[in-house]
Order: sequence, then structure tokens, then C-alpha cells
Amino acid sequence: WAGPATLLLFTFAAGCCTALLSPAWNTSVADTVPREDMPQAITAMSIAWNSARALGPSIAGFVFAWLGAGWVFVVAVASALVMMQAVRRWPPAPHAQSPLPAERLWSGTVAGLRYARHSPMILAQLLRTVAYSGTGSALWALLPAIAAQQLKLGAAGFGFLMGCLGTGAVAAGLVLGKLRARLGLERLVALGCMVFATVMLIAAFVRIPTVVFAALAIGGAAWMAVMATFNTATQSSAPPWVRSRAVALHTVSALGSFAIGSAFWGAVSGITGLAIALSIAALAMTGGIFLARWLPLRMGASPEVTPVALWEDLFIKDQPLPDDGPVSVEIGYRIRAGEAEEFLNAVTQLRASRRRDGATLWRVYRDLGDPSRYVERFIVASWADYLHQRARATLADQDIEARVRMFLRDGEAVTTQHYIAER
Repeated sequence: WAGPATLLLFTFAAGCCTALLSPAWNTSVADTVPREDMPQAITAMSIAWNSARALGPSIAGFVFAWLGAGWVFVVAVASALVMMQAVRRWPPAPHAQSPLPAERLWSGTVAGLRYARHSPMILAQLLRTVAYSGTGSALWALLPAIAAQQLKLGAAGFGFLMGCLGTGAVAAGLVLGKLRARLGLERLVALGCMVFATVMLIAAFVRIPTVVFAALAIGGAAWMAVMATFNTATQSSAPPWVRSRAVALHTVSALGSFAIGSAFWGAVSGITGLAIALSIAALAMTGGIFLARWLPLRMGASPEVTPVALWEDLFIKDQPLPDDGPVSVEIGYRIRAGEAEEFLNAVTQLRASRRRDGATLWRVYRDLGDPSRYVERFIVASWADYLHQRARATLADQDIEARVRMFLRDGEAVTTQHYIAER
């Protein structure tokens, strides 16, 4: 009874559910294992996910061929009920109570976007994910056409093609840790891109099913290696307060570019043909290797993601309401003579952390009446946002502030003034 429009609507709803579930599943790993074990834990979760992706289409293809389409959805609903019961049986740990004002949905979303924009590590990982997923989506999107047009396979054959991709991904997960340690992030990603591009060319021009099956298994291994590396790098580079939002952005980057890329490559295939579309995608993926020059990958060091206790008391006589603002913060430094350039180079390193954690504007000013005095000034949207900004400082931020204070004149201390907009 369901027509194309209804089917597309339900597919859209299922995609929305996946987008909501994925960040929760991924960040639950960091809450249950030590930081040093996080890469292995993320790889284990990827193995489980890819195992399901390998078995699911294969089972669906055989069920469809033997029993019909209705029973495919019966099995899918049963598996969803099992997952719901598992969540009820092993619920996540509750969040620790915080004295800070609760973040609202919009402000929390903006905070996550702002963090990604002003964190070079996170931004590089997200853009690299967009490039890889967008070009690699060509193979996934055109796989039904490959099965029907190139290999003359039916529904069961298409399920087997998907199973080959998933099986390769599972096999890669078993050795991914050793490969990452031996090759490093960039070499592993570059190798994965070249292998997956080669697999797309094989799928475009080879019409021997067994060869394509073997190539897809290798391609699934390459896909798993690269995407798991991006995921691990994102989670390991984000402090606890923003990790779920960083994973959500990673999911949007991966699935969003995958969806747009699938539509794009489908249109290209309709215009130029299947082989040419896959060849262009393979060329684009190979070119994506050069993004490493401008967007290098690395995993965040422990001081960069470890939060520290709140700074000194604010000494505010009348505490503003959480929504009051904007708030202007001025931090004064009186430095030794002859060290202005070195001081400015050091204090400029605070720009990224201030903007990343909540500031909408950041500048350093020189006092015209006192050449030794400089003022760091930044604006935060509200008092609640400023309190959250203070709580988001990391050990790395604390080290930068300590280096800035080294330029103070003997006997001088940093002074902080807070102002709130009235008009």
C-alpha cells in the first residue's frame, strides 16, 4: 500500500533516527573506558556496527527473495525491539550534577558549532570526513546499478555485495590498531583513499562477479580504516563537555555528505554513464589525499581535553541573571619593558580558546596612557555563557595563561573586570 512518497518519508524518518542515535552510541564509549583505551573501544564498536551492516543486507536480500518484502520489515522491527530492551537493561550512567545554569538547546548547538569552527583539529577532521564520505558515496549509491547492470545480479546478489563490503570492514577492524600504530594517521588515510578509489574503478569496468566481490571486501576494509580513524580523531580531540556535539557534527559531516553525494553521483551516472561516474569519483577521492597539506590530522593530547577547576572567584557584588548580557570581560596585564612583541605573541594564543569556548569577539589593546599596560578584551553573549566558558578551560589553556603571566612586571598581578550591557 505504500507508494514512493510514503517510502521516501519513512526512509527520511529512519535517517533522522540514525542521526539522533549515532552520537549517543559513539560517546557512550568514552564514558565507559579510560582515555588510552578509547581508540580500541571505538574500533570495537565499529566492528560491531559493520558486522551488523554486513549481515543485515545479506539477510534482507535472502528474506526478500524467499518470503517477500513484508517479512524484511518484520525482522527489522524485531531487531529494533531487541535494541530497545538492551538500552533498558543497561542504561547509561547519569550525568554529574553541575552548579552552572543549564544550557538551552539552541545555545548548546551554537556552542558546539563555535567550538568546531575555532578548533583547528576538529575542523580539519570534519572537512576531511566530508571530502571522503562525499566521494566514497558514489560506490555505495551506485551499488544497486552495479549489481543489476554490470553483474546481472538480483536482490540476493545485491545483498551479497553489501555483505562483502561489511565483511571487509569487520576484518579491517581486527587489525586497525596495529595498522594505525605502524603507519600513522595520514599514511593510513592516504592508503585507504587509494585502495577505495581503485575498488571503484574495478567496480566500474570489471564484469566478473568474483573479482568484484573480492574487490568490495578490500574496499570495505579501506572504508572502515579511514572512517574509524576520523571518528577516533574527533572523539579524542574534544573535551568531555563538547564530545557528544563533536560526534554529532562528525555524523552530520559523514551522513550529510554521503546523502548529498549519493544524489549527485546518481545524477552524474544518469548523464555520463556508470563507468564514467565511478571514474570521476575515484579521481576526486585520490585528489582528496592532498588535503593533508592544509588540513592535517592528529589526535588531541591529554592536556588539550582535560578540564581544570574553575579559576579564582569572580568577586561579583550583584550576580547577574543567567540570560543577562552581553558580557564584556577585560583582563589587564602590566608587563616588563622591551618584551611587548613576545608578550603579544603569547597572549594571541589565547584567542582560539576564548573564541572556541564562548567569546564572540576577542582583541588585545594597548593602554595609550601606560605603554606597559595591555588589556585582553572579549565579549560573551550572556552571563550563563561566560560561566560555562570559565568551566571549559583545559590544562593546555592553563599552560598558555601561565606563559602569558611570565611577562608581568615583578609585584604585578593580572586584573579582571566584568561589564554587562545595559542598553
